[in-house]
Amino acid sequence: EVQLVESGGGLVQPGGSLELSCAASGFTFSIYGMSWVRQAPGKGLESVSGVNGGNGRATYADSVKGRFTIYRDNPNSTLYLQMNNLQPDDTGVYYCTKSSKPTSDAPYAYRGQGTQVTVSS
Repeated sequence: EVQLVESGGGLVQPGGSLELSCAASGFTFSIYGMSWVRQAPGKGLESVSGVNGGNGRATYADSVKGRFTIYRDNPNSTLYLQMNNLQPDDTGVYYCTKSSKPTSDAPYAYRGQGTQVTVSS
């Protein structure tokens, strides 16, 4: 059974940092593309960042480029998202997703329960 468990969310002031983690199990983590998506209050899901299995190529939404870094620890089946210089527009529920393919841009097959990130002074 595929499981994705996010952690690391919280309340942070503008300009602050958080690191999200996603503990994965139930599949061969290193093979599949993994991503972070988020949902702001009253809005739809937005792709934030993804990283391929295999080559580890990462992609980012324009809104987070230069501020967020995605990386994966394949031996420990964990996905991370380091978020720096957080802004109020980054507020939302962040979900870890597993792609159906080695590339992160394929439609995701599974999604975790999410972790809340709130950026506010």
